[in-house]
Amino acid sequence: MLPKQLANITSRLIKRSAALERLKNSGAENASRGIHKLDMKTCTSCSACADICPNDTIAMVETETERGTKLMPEINLDRCLFCALCEEVCPPKCLTLTKDYSFEGYDRREFIKRPEELE
Repeated sequence: MLPKQLANITSRLIKRSAALERLKNSGAENASRGIHKLDMKTCTSCSACADICPNDTIAMVETETERGTKLMPEINLDRCLFCALCEEVCPPKCLTLTKDYSFEGYDRREFIKRPEELE
């Protein structure tokens, strides 16, 4: 019974490593999505990003800009699915997802990014 179990485990490991190799060669690392980036100068405050977000991750908050007070997206990374719907629906393409996915924090409030922090 033991040799049969060892053979089963070995075959699973080989299949898993082959699957990881295929994933590495597929270019999937280029499709990864990370922290949002916002160009505050081109944002039109249309709130399309907040409307499309399936998790209510984006809230429009008042922010001081060169042109006065505008509504800008505040993003809660703790709730974000990184689905990129906000990026797709943004008319001026001022909200994008970067490749930087290395963020950490000890307090959940650190994951709420104000518009100024997304530049």
